[in-house]
Amino acid sequence: MRILVTGASGFVGSLIVPRLLADGHEVRGLARDPARVSSPAPLLRGDAISGDGLAAALDGVQVAYYLIHSMERIERARDNARPFQLRERTAAENFAAAAERAGVQRIVYLGGLLGAPQDAHSHLSRHLSSREGVEQILMAAVADSVALRASIVIGARSRSFRLLVRLVERMRVLALPAWRRFRTQPVDERDMAEMLVVSATAPIGGRSLDVGGPDVLSYGEMIERIAELMLVNRPSLGLRVNVTGVTARVAAAIAREDPELVLPLMESLNGDLLPADDHAAQLLGVRLHSFDAAVEHALGEWEAHEALAAR
Repeated sequence: MRILVTGASGFVGSLIVPRLLADGHEVRGLARDPARVSSPAPLLRGDAISGDGLAAALDGVQVAYYLIHSMERIERARDNARPFQLRERTAAENFAAAAERAGVQRIVYLGGLLGAPQDAHSHLSRHLSSREGVEQILMAAVADSVALRASIVIGARSRSFRLLVRLVERMRVLALPAWRRFRTQPVDERDMAEMLVVSATAPIGGRSLDVGGPDVLSYGEMIERIAELMLVNRPSLGLRVNVTGVTARVAAAIAREDPELVLPLMESLNGDLLPADDHAAQLLGVRLHSFDAAVEHALGEWEAHEALAAR
């Protein structure tokens, strides 16, 4: 099967490309500047925001993975002047139209958990609202498409996980705002990758599936478990307030991250983010790893390439 992976050199794309190749698929990747990135699959030049190169990249493709997100600043000043939601919508519309014209049979998209149906739209952040909008655009263009929705993916290159590790590493006392009590179901990168790979051919077309790991944890519990697994002693202090803008900028400064990435993520921490129906793993035949196993694996992968100062 001919498969295109956008974001082939990114965190998730770099996990699934080798798996797809091992399964015998003909895989190509899409990158703005192929010379600056590496991938085991051939890379074509293309840009979803401008639409350049999409027709050539999608020519003859049967399944396309859409792993493009636009929260961070990018190099072109004219694009940075636009809110990330508009960049994401523009990219999705260009890609969806090009995929439809090319006769792509399925788009596989990785988005974000929206929360329980009864209250999801009452508190959707800009980040999650944008993810939902992208999903709707892609699913409308190619009817047999599949969307997987996940919260935090636990992996050495996951920006969300790295943020939590950096906070544990650099804060002697874990001062956690009110969002510490909200719950979610983080998922191991190995399980997420396996579900995405299976989604290329599984008979689940036209569906959006919520993905969660086996453990339901509050964000406070996640951070405390990460500290324990890193073998560091970090007393925690619960704060009564949740001033998102201030908290996000402080967290970004501590973790040395881009505030433009951290702020939209923290805006999503305004309630539980649990799968409405977490049968995705069973449907796709994937056995899930526990949270502790996911963190141990991620920390091991991290330390294989970069030292952790706290260990």
